[in-house]
Amino acid sequence: MENHNTDQIAGHSPYLNHLATQCGLATNLTAIRHPSLPNYLALTSGGPHGVTDDGPPSAHRIGSNNLFHQLGRRGWRSYEQSMPRNCARSDAGRYAVKHNPSAYYTDLARSCRRRDVPLRRLAADLARKRLARFSFITPNLCNDEHDCSISTGDHWLSHAMPAILSSAGYIAGRTLVIVTYDEGGRPAGHDPVYTVVVARSVRPGTVVTTRYSHYSTLRTTEAALGLKYLGHARTATGYRRPFHL
Repeated sequence: MENHNTDQIAGHSPYLNHLATQCGLATNLTAIRHPSLPNYLALTSGGPHGVTDDGPPSAHRIGSNNLFHQLGRRGWRSYEQSMPRNCARSDAGRYAVKHNPSAYYTDLARSCRRRDVPLRRLAADLARKRLARFSFITPNLCNDEHDCSISTGDHWLSHAMPAILSSAGYIAGRTLVIVTYDEGGRPAGHDPVYTVVVARSVRPGTVVTTRYSHYSTLRTTEAALGLKYLGHARTATGYRRPFHL
């Protein structure tokens, strides 16, 4: 999700707020820097790699190791709403490539064309029980609250999340879902973003105020997947323990 602080979402996003009470909430997780793209790179590779803008993949060819590469060709899938074709490397309508990190990593040049797909593919993969070990889901510029209201994004979540939470993998306790925002409206590092941690093992109503960052999310994800920590995730504080993951 996009561009809102914790205090903007708390009490103003009914579905997401309810989901937090049913599962867990991290209230003090902050962005790495502004604008969007550096945070998406940080979430998936452990650093912004000198990127300070939202330029397209043609301007930022990122050669660093990344979470997608760690998982191998069949271990991941990226679902991008409103993307016109697999691994689109330029903006199109409400699809923003800056919110699609797998399109930037040079070592994914071939696998991106197969594994980075339009969001409509998610329903079929859920129905066939074919979710990859790691899935990265990005709403379009309206449903992620970048161009549209918080209520619009919350409404989208209220339809998108139940399909995941009713899946066989989630019911069996094998699925962790993290819903977070890329950045808030204040200086990076001082703009906690609403982050909901959803898993069968999370004690309902868990609220954690520990200071985390997007590197914490990467560390938590890699730990859950049994992977080595990348970049700043090596020294970040993960949140598996307080949420009983």
